[in-house]
Amino acid sequence: MSGAWARARVAWERARRRRWVRWGVDLLLVAVVFLAVSAWQTRRHPGAGTKPPDFTLRSLTGETVSLESLGGRPVVLAFWAPWCGVCGAESSNLSQLQRLAGDSARVVSIAVAYDSEADVQRFVDNHAVDYPVLLGDDALQRAWRVDSFPTVFFLSPDGRIQRSAVGYTTLAGLSWRWWL
Repeated sequence: MSGAWARARVAWERARRRRWVRWGVDLLLVAVVFLAVSAWQTRRHPGAGTKPPDFTLRSLTGETVSLESLGGRPVVLAFWAPWCGVCGAESSNLSQLQRLAGDSARVVSIAVAYDSEADVQRFVDNHAVDYPVLLGDDALQRAWRVDSFPTVFFLSPDGRIQRSAVGYTTLAGLSWRWWL
């Protein structure tokens, strides 16, 4: 009986190790696919280390904000459209990131592809947006090569692009990209 039990136990251990190997290979494959899709989605964006297109925009509160005025600390710059449902889902993640970052970084968003300022204000009110919202236009959208929403750029303290992301990004994804 003990010999059969020992063989069964060895077989069980082999199967368990193979299961972990399969899970590891599956997770590695998912990570590779995720990174490939991310790279493909951001292939047209200004490259890492480049100076981004400059802007001076009016905020929803009436202030004038320039890209240069945001320098000195990291900036998370989110492009969105009021009609974009995914942008609404991501807005709470941006708010949470701003609370987590405190004074060590800025979260700023730029509304583009909107019909009226009232549409932007309605989005801000409906989604409890608590970070600055700037009013962009088609020319700015083209200059930054934004063709999907939401699109988020991560800028270094000296104002250079570090990385970008397209589509819904979780709080963990935003934090990871910001802290890198």
